[in-house]
Amino acid sequence: MSTTAVKARNIKRQKLVEKYAVKRAALKAAGDWDALQKLPRNSSPTRLRNRCSLTGRGKGVYRRFGLGRNKFRELALEGKIPGIRKSSW
Repeated sequence: MSTTAVKARNIKRQKLVEKYAVKRAALKAAGDWDALQKLPRNSSPTRLRNRCSLTGRGKGVYRRFGLGRNKFRELALEGKIPGIRKSSW
């Protein structure tokens, strides 16, 4: 389980990406690479990490549900995720 600081850092990055998205797109369209360099590093969408919304785990996260594989399995078996059930054939 990741620390709360790691989760908070990722949330901070998400806010910066949203804040600068329009400006970043305009600078890219204009081809103004020098001004693009001067924007904050964390405003780049490539610096975001998909993390589990419950545990903060960085690997094995299902984008559709925003959960790590472990928590997804637990919640699915408990029947807490609508439309998901264990397969058997």
